[in-house]
Amino acid sequence: MRGDAGRGRARRPAHGPGHFGRARPSGRTPDGTLLVADFGADTVTFVDPDRGPVDSVKVGRAPYGLAVGADGRAWVATAEGVAVVDTATRERMDLVPYETRNLGPVTDGEYRGGGMGIALAPDGEHVYVGVNVPGGAGALETIDTRTRTVTDTTDVGRRPFDVDVSRDGREVYATDHDSFDVTVVDARTHDTRRIEVAPYGTEGGLGSWLKPHYAAVRPSDGKLLLPFEGERLVVLDPRTGRSTVERMTADTHQHGVTITPDGTLLAVGTGPIDPAEDEGPSLTVRTKDGKEKVVPLEGPHEDVAVSADGRTAYVTGGFTRDGYWNGITVVDLGSGDTRRLAAGERPLGIAVL
Repeated sequence: MRGDAGRGRARRPAHGPGHFGRARPSGRTPDGTLLVADFGADTVTFVDPDRGPVDSVKVGRAPYGLAVGADGRAWVATAEGVAVVDTATRERMDLVPYETRNLGPVTDGEYRGGGMGIALAPDGEHVYVGVNVPGGAGALETIDTRTRTVTDTTDVGRRPFDVDVSRDGREVYATDHDSFDVTVVDARTHDTRRIEVAPYGTEGGLGSWLKPHYAAVRPSDGKLLLPFEGERLVVLDPRTGRSTVERMTADTHQHGVTITPDGTLLAVGTGPIDPAEDEGPSLTVRTKDGKEKVVPLEGPHEDVAVSADGRTAYVTGGFTRDGYWNGITVVDLGSGDTRRLAAGERPLGIAVL
């Protein structure tokens, strides 16, 4: 069946202190260190952007997305619950179990139950995690960051790949991959609205490649930007439910996105659906006026983060399907030059500390 299904590979063992052939580093984690979620292990890995991995911390089975607050705590969506990690001391503080039922056995792979997309409220008081329920509709769980408990569970669409929060913190957006939609959740009342996002239609259902994956909230007006296939950018107004479509140029299947404060959108191209017709993996750098630079990448990638100065992008090689690799491509956004950096085990989610 044609679709986003990926065959699971044998898991590599989880790694604890000393995994990288040295004692756990002393002192606090430096600013600019990268943190990646190791979907192929039970850890997150701390990565020096020049030298590679320096430490890893066990968090829970098959970690997917992560979010880091101003207080230095990382919230990591795993199959078992949301792990809380002190990134300064590199220690797991807690594991918050999900309230959602019917998640099935704790396992790994693209379709595993448990947390996927995750995001923090602007004030840092709540974290929102999209929970995949195998074979059914997903959930958005709200966690109080002070008590580290789930305070609300809201129904959303199928397989919530990504979660984003409006700039004012009033709305949460779950990008529901397998139901071709975005669920808009009122952060106060938890009322929901479902908006279909299907610029190619919904033909093929679960077997379709042409579904939403990740979104970014545009700083200038709060609209959601969702790239499709390096061909179409859906610009969705979550207040009205209306959308427009703009042309993109990479011509490749796309997953992870991020956006900079000046409105520059970065979209990760994972590779072609049809190698005879589509281009290979890439990173699209799209300015706020729609001009694009497409940087070719070697091999599939999944997600992307940007350095604090906006000059460097870090693109994870984990990928939710076959073809992943254990590293990050570092992209100089000015020159387009790239280099590869070892980083964890099938890294998916990424943040710059």
